[in-house]
Amino acid sequence: MRRFSANLGFLFVHLPLVERIGAAAAAGFTAVEMHWPYDVPARDVKAALARSNIRMLALNTPVGDADAGDFGLAALPGREPEFRQAFDTALSYGAEIGANAVHCMAGVVPAAQHATAERTFVENLRFAADKAERASMSLLLEPINHRDKPGYFLQYVEQAGAIIEKVGRPNIKIMFDCYHTQIMQGDLIRRIEKHQRLIGHVQIAGVPDRAEPDDGEVNYPAIFRALDRIGYDGWIGAEYKPRGLTEDGLGWLSAWSNTEHAG
Repeated sequence: MRRFSANLGFLFVHLPLVERIGAAAAAGFTAVEMHWPYDVPARDVKAALARSNIRMLALNTPVGDADAGDFGLAALPGREPEFRQAFDTALSYGAEIGANAVHCMAGVVPAAQHATAERTFVENLRFAADKAERASMSLLLEPINHRDKPGYFLQYVEQAGAIIEKVGRPNIKIMFDCYHTQIMQGDLIRRIEKHQRLIGHVQIAGVPDRAEPDDGEVNYPAIFRALDRIGYDGWIGAEYKPRGLTEDGLGWLSAWSNTEHAG
């Protein structure tokens, strides 16, 4: 059976964060992932996860100064101390709630600074990976499309793979978001096959509007068959923006969860 997680940054958002956990479990999800839960005490999230008997997968590092346009800090030259503080916040919070991974957000970087930004990113990731390893956690890197977030430093799957190779730590993987990758590059199945050993998590949403994944230009059943063929046994995160109430658009979950792996 395929395993789907609910991204509570987008799903069940009519509820407070703690209540979203129970709603996800009631809808049939067996795991959740989060964007930035830091306004809610970790002990409250941990208790809600225990009550619902649901797993916590991953959370994002804090973005930095959102009012100034920050969307992550890991690749921003000169702001290494801020990144390390943000990462420590994410790691501590994630460890308390039982998360498996931290998504290290690269940030928005002017094109002229890309060479310096890559060096900064690599060094920051080495620092973060070593701390995560001691906490038995991993890091995720997610390429994000330039339509939704212009100027985001990490935009391509191949770019993420090259950075992981330079960092040289085994606990860093790609968060392969099919929505972002389809917009930026397409050819999803070939990219999944090529980068299979580096894929640590998969996310889905409809393209082009980022709504329910059973509508749009991406053939997700074909994607799932490709994941089966490469032996992917990780989670598939539902990170989409429902057209209405989340509960009203979950027909895809029962249909796709009950499809046996093709092997």
